[in-house]
Amino acid sequence: MSTTMQKEMWIMGRSRLTNQLGNIEEADLLKQVRPESNTAGWLLRHIAEVELLFAKNVFEKALNIKAQTIGSMARDRGQFTDLQQLLDIIQRAEDELGAAISAVDDWSEKVTTAEFGTITKAEALGRIMTHTAYHAGQLALVIKYGEVNKSRDT
Repeated sequence: MSTTMQKEMWIMGRSRLTNQLGNIEEADLLKQVRPESNTAGWLLRHIAEVELLFAKNVFEKALNIKAQTIGSMARDRGQFTDLQQLLDIIQRAEDELGAAISAVDDWSEKVTTAEFGTITKAEALGRIMTHTAYHAGQLALVIKYGEVNKSRDT
C-alpha cells in the first residue's frame, strides 16, 4: 500500500477524534463517567502525547515531548482544563505524525520499541490508529454521559 493511501487511511481513522473537537466545551474537560475514570481533558492530552511519541519513537521524527499521561506517575488529577491548549497539542500531534507518515518510503521496515517489540511501520500505523480511535470513543462517552466530580482530589 502506498504512503498516500496509508495517510488517507490514518486521516479517516483519526476522524473519530477530529469530528468531535468542534463540539467540546471547556466545561466538558472535567467530566468523567465514574469518579475513578479519566476526565475528557486527560483523554485529549493522552491521545496527543501518544501520537507525538509515535512520531518520535516509531517514525523517527526529532521531537521534544514531555509525557504527562503515560507511565507509573501519570495520574489524572483534573489538571487538563485549558481547551485551547489541548486543541493546540492535538493539532501539533496531527501535524507531526502526519508529516512523519508522509516521509515513510518502506512500510515493511521494522522498528523496535519497548512498548510493543519489533513490528513493521505498517503495523505500527495500525496500532496508533486503533489507539486514537479507542480513546476517541471513550471521549465521546465521557462528553455525552459524564459529569464533573465535585469531590475530586486534585
